[in-house]
Amino acid sequence: MISFYLNGQPYHLDNLDPNLSILNWLRTNMRLTGTKEGCASGDCGACTVAIGSPHPDGTLHYTTTNSCISLIGSLHGKHLITVDALQQQPPHPVQSAMIEEHGAQCGFCTPGFIMSLFALHQNQQGQPASEKDLLETLSGNLCRCTGYRPILDAGRKAMVETWTPGAADPKTQESAHPLQAPDMAGKLTALANQPASIEADSGAWYQVPTDLNALRDLRRQWPESRLIAGSTDLALDITQQLKTLPQLISVERIPELLAIEDSADSLTIGAAATYESFRPALSRLWPAFDPMLSRLGSRQIRYRGTLGGNIGNASPIADMPPPLIALGATLLLDGPEGERSLPLEEFFLDYKVTDLQPGEFIRSVSLLRPGPNEHLFIYKVSKRLDDDISAVLGAFWLRLEQGAVTRCRLAWGGMAATPVRSPAAEQALTGKPWNEATIKTAGAALAGDFKPMSDARASADYRRQVAANLLRRAWLSTQTPAQPVTVTDYA
Repeated sequence: MISFYLNGQPYHLDNLDPNLSILNWLRTNMRLTGTKEGCASGDCGACTVAIGSPHPDGTLHYTTTNSCISLIGSLHGKHLITVDALQQQPPHPVQSAMIEEHGAQCGFCTPGFIMSLFALHQNQQGQPASEKDLLETLSGNLCRCTGYRPILDAGRKAMVETWTPGAADPKTQESAHPLQAPDMAGKLTALANQPASIEADSGAWYQVPTDLNALRDLRRQWPESRLIAGSTDLALDITQQLKTLPQLISVERIPELLAIEDSADSLTIGAAATYESFRPALSRLWPAFDPMLSRLGSRQIRYRGTLGGNIGNASPIADMPPPLIALGATLLLDGPEGERSLPLEEFFLDYKVTDLQPGEFIRSVSLLRPGPNEHLFIYKVSKRLDDDISAVLGAFWLRLEQGAVTRCRLAWGGMAATPVRSPAAEQALTGKPWNEATIKTAGAALAGDFKPMSDARASADYRRQVAANLLRRAWLSTQTPAQPVTVTDYA
C-alpha cells in the first residue's frame, strides 16, 4: 500500500497497476480533469502538478513534476496538489494575474503554467522571485497560443504579492483549505516512514525499500527488475513504447543513495540525488555546472531526474557524463556481491551497454575538488535553449600553468555511441602553449578522434565543426576580461 495526500485529503492505495501514471490516475480514477495530457513524454508541461514534501524547518517545500511520466508509486509520503485545489475564494494570485494580464487563450496549457507558478509562489513565501527563477520555472511549459510575454507578465505580477489561504479550522481537516491541512509536514513525515509497495492482480509490483540491505535483497531475488527514481526516462517505455514493466524497485527512500557528502578533498553524490538537490554543491565546486544544469531538461525534470539515472541510461547524449568524465569521476557500484569502484569513463561499453553486472546498481559518484590552476568548461549545443536534448556537449578540464597546458581531459556527448574522451586532441594540447596555434592543431586532431553520426539533431560534419569551435571557445574565454555569464552565452 502507498499513502499520500491529494489536495488536502489522505489516500491509501493498493492493487493498482504500478505502471499507472499520476496523470492517468487523476483523470481516469479520480475524474480530476483540470490536469491535461499534451505529449506523454514530459516535454510540454500541460500535465504539471505540484508535490509537497516536508522541509527540515517543518514547512512544506513544493516541487513540480510532469504527471504524465511520474508513476503513482512515487506519491508515497507526499502531498499532491492539482489545479483543481485552487478553485477556492479568494483566487490564488497566480490565477488572478493570468486573467489580468491575458495569459490564457485556448486554456489547454494554462493549468500547467498555473501549477508551475504556484509552486514557485509557495516556495517564495511572500518574497519576490528573481527573473532567473521565473524563467527557469516556466522553461518546461509550452504555449502555442498567446506567446510568453503575457504569461511572464502574470508571473512577475504574482511573485511580488503575498497570499494567505483562508484560516484552517483546527477541528476538522475537511473544512480546511487543502493547502492548510493541519500539520501536513508532520503527517507526511509519518507516512514516508511506513513501508510501501503496490501489487496488481496481474502480479506486477512496485517496491519501496528504505535501506541498502533491502535493496540488495530485492536485486538478488529479481536481478532483471528495473530500478526507478525520477522515471523521467524509464517512464517513456510505458507512455511511448507501450511496454509493461512488471518489477519496479524505487530507490527514492534509501538515505545512502540520496546523500550529498562534501569532504575536504572530494564531493560524493548519491545516485538517487536529483539535479536540483545536488546542483548547489556541485556548482559551488565547479561553477561551469550551473548554467549547464539550468538547461538540462526543465525544472520539472530537474526536480525528479537523478544523477544515477542519467548515467545508468547510458545515452550518448546524456548531459552529466561528459563533464564528470572530464573531471575523472569514479562510480561506486553496489549489489548482492558487494561493492566495487570504477572510473566513470570505463562504465560505458557500447551504445546503451554498461559494465553493470546482474543485480548491481549505481550507489554514488565521486569527484575531486578543484586544485590550483584547474579550469572546467562545459558547452551544450542544442536546437532550443530550454528543455532540449544535446546535439553536442563538450566538457574540458585543463590545468594551465605558466601559459601552457600541463594536463587535460576532453570529454564529449553526441560524438560517438557512448560519452567518450578525445585522446588525439588531448595529446595535441598537453605540454603545449595555451594559444591559438595549439587550439587549431587540437581542433584538427578531433577529426581523427570521432566518426559522429548524422541524425535529426545534427549532421556528422556539423558535429565535427562544432566540436572544434567549442574548444576554440574555451580558449577565447580565457583571453578576454571575465564577463557576466548569462544563460544565452550557452546557446
